[in-house]
Amino acid sequence: MEHDLRTDAAKAVTSETKYLPINLPVGTTRIDRQGFNRLCEALANADVVLDKAVADHDYWINAAGLKSLYHRPVLAAAAHTLIDLVDQGWTVRLVKHGPLLAPPSPDGDRSAEKSRIRRQEHLRRDEQLRKPSVRRFIQSMEQVHQRGAQLVSIFDLMRDGRELADELERDPNSKTVIRPYVQVVDVSTCELTGFKLHDIWRYFRHTWSNAYSTIPGRSMPILIRDAATKFHTVIGLAAISSPVVQIAERDRWIGWDTDQFLEEVRSQPSTEIALWFKERLETHRSEIYVDDLLRDDVLQPTDLMHPSPEAIALLRADAERHRNKHHRASTIRGVRAIERDSWEERAETHLFRSKRSAALAEALEISSLLGSYLSPTPTVEGLKEALADPKARTQMRRLVRRARGERVGTVIADLTVCGAIAPYNALVGGKLVGALAVSPKVLTAYRNKYMRASEIASAMAGRPIVREARLSFVGTTSLYGTGSSQYNRLYWPAEAMGGTESVRMGFHELGKSRSFGTSHFSHETVEALVRLSVHSGSLVRVNSLFGEGVSPRLRKVRIGLTALGWPADELLKHGRERIVYGVPLVHNLRDYSLGIDSEPDYLLDPMLEEADSQVSDWWLERWCQRRAAQPAVLESVRSHQLVRPVHHGARVTLPPDDELLLSTNNRTEAS
Repeated sequence: MEHDLRTDAAKAVTSETKYLPINLPVGTTRIDRQGFNRLCEALANADVVLDKAVADHDYWINAAGLKSLYHRPVLAAAAHTLIDLVDQGWTVRLVKHGPLLAPPSPDGDRSAEKSRIRRQEHLRRDEQLRKPSVRRFIQSMEQVHQRGAQLVSIFDLMRDGRELADELERDPNSKTVIRPYVQVVDVSTCELTGFKLHDIWRYFRHTWSNAYSTIPGRSMPILIRDAATKFHTVIGLAAISSPVVQIAERDRWIGWDTDQFLEEVRSQPSTEIALWFKERLETHRSEIYVDDLLRDDVLQPTDLMHPSPEAIALLRADAERHRNKHHRASTIRGVRAIERDSWEERAETHLFRSKRSAALAEALEISSLLGSYLSPTPTVEGLKEALADPKARTQMRRLVRRARGERVGTVIADLTVCGAIAPYNALVGGKLVGALAVSPKVLTAYRNKYMRASEIASAMAGRPIVREARLSFVGTTSLYGTGSSQYNRLYWPAEAMGGTESVRMGFHELGKSRSFGTSHFSHETVEALVRLSVHSGSLVRVNSLFGEGVSPRLRKVRIGLTALGWPADELLKHGRERIVYGVPLVHNLRDYSLGIDSEPDYLLDPMLEEADSQVSDWWLERWCQRRAAQPAVLESVRSHQLVRPVHHGARVTLPPDDELLLSTNNRTEAS
C-alpha cells in the first residue's frame, strides 16, 4: 500500500496539481507523528473504506488509533483540520518526506460541482442544526400558539401549494393571486401571527443550504410577504449587510481600484480632484482623537503642522505598544461595558489607542510627502506634479485606499441573503426578491437605520462621526461558480422604481472570484486550532470585539494554522469560484462612492412609495405568469402541502437523527 501511495504521489507531483506539505511542527513526539501518518493513510483511501462519511471525525480518529486528543493539541489540530479538508475533496498522499495535500479542482460538470459545494456548506449547517438551542427554537416556531381567537404556528406563514396552483390555473393573469410587499425586519412583532419578525426571518433562513450566522457591522434583514393570503405568507428573504472590503472584480467595475483611479486622474486631471485630495488629507487628520497623545508626550502640537520622521516613528511605536497591551489585557469585558456614546472613553482603550496612533502616523507621513503639492490652493498643475513624483504618488495611493475603505462600508452593501422559499421558488420568486431587495423602500429604511454615529469612526475621533448612509451599489456573489439562475438576466425597467423610462436596472455580472473562508471547517476543528494557538503561546488574541478586525472566526483559524506550520492562505481557499454581481443605484457611481460628489444621482426615486407593487407587476408579467403556464411547474408548486406530517419545502429540514427526534416530540405534544 505504501509503495502505491508513493507512486501515485510521484505521478501527481509531476502534473499541474499543487501539493502542499503538511508535516507536523518540529518538536512533535514520534508517537504523534506515527499516529498522524496512520490517519493520512486511512484518509488517502477514504472513498473505499466501508463507504464511511469522512465528516465523522470520531470514526477516523479511532480508525487511526489516536484515542484521546484533548491533551495533544498539535495532533488534535492537525487531525481535525485534515479530516475536514479531505471531506471537502482535498487529496492526501504519503511520500518519503511526509504527507502531501492537494486542493480539489472545480469540476467541469455543473451538477457535480454543485454537489461538492452543497456538501461543503452542509458541514456547518448540519452541525448548527444539531445544537440543542437551535432544535428548541425550530420546535417552538412549529408549535401551535394562541393568537387572539386563533391557533397559529410558523406553518401558517407557508403557502399551501395546492391552493396557489389552483388560483394560478383559475386566473393566471390576475394580480391578486400573489401580492408581494417588502417588510424590513426590526424588533417588532408580526401583527398577524404574534411571532417576532426576526424569529420568522431566522426560521426560514435555516432552510438555506449554508449555516445561519450573524454578520458583524451593518445588517438589515428583509422579508418579502404575500398580502393575498390570510397571514401574509412569506415569499422570500433578503439581507443587506456590510460588504466584503476588497473584491477586485467589483472595485474595477466601480472604477475606484487604486491604480485604475490614479491612471484616470493622470489622463484627465481636474481642479475638482485636486480639491478632493486636499480635503481627504485634512479629514484624515481631523478625525483622529489626539488629547491623550499630547498629554502623554507621544505627540507635540507642532508635529501636527510640521510632522517629522521622529514624531511618526514615536506614533508607530506607541501603536505597537498598545496593540500588545490590548492582546495581553484581560479587560475585554470592561471594553464592552463602555457606554456606546462615551466616545472619548472608548477612544482611550488600548485597542483604539493603537489604531489611532497608527492612523495618525500614516496621516502625518502622507501630509509630509504630499501636502506641499496641494498647498496653499490645490491646482491641476500641483496635481500633475504630485503624480510625477513617485513618493507623492505613493501617498496618493494610500489616500485613495483609505477613502475607499471608509466609504465601502457606508455607501456600498452586500446582498448576503437573497432567495424565495417554497412554493414561490418554483415560480422564480428569487428574482422578485432580488429586485425588491434594492427597492426604494429598502434604500430608505437603510438610510434611516444607519444615519447615526459610526461606532469605529466615532471611537477614533473621540466624538460622534456620522458617515454617509445613502447606498450607491449593492453587490452579491453566486453560491456556485457554474452560474446563478437567480441573478442571470435579472434586469427591470428603472421606471418601475420611479426612474427614467429608457434606463434599465439590474444585476450586472462583474466577473469570477475565488474566495477565502472557513465554511469548510467544522466547529471542532476551529476549537482545536484555537487550543493549539493558545498552547503555542500566540500573543495575538481574537476577542470577537467590534473594531478589532473583520471575521473573528477566520482570524482564529488562520492563527491556529500558522501555529501548526501549515500554509494558512492556501488552506483557507475553499476551492470555489463565485460569480460576482452588482446593482449600481446611481449614475455617478465612482465619484459619489469615493466622496468626490457629495450627492448621489439616483437611477430610481428613493422616495417612491408604490415601488413594491410596480416591481411586483413587472415580475408577475415577466417571470411568474410564464412559469405558471407550464404544467410541470404547477405540479411542483402543488407538491408543497400543509398536511401532517408536514413535508412542505419551506419547513426546516433537520439532519436525519434530529428530524426523527423533532417529529417524535411533535407527535407526543399533539397527543
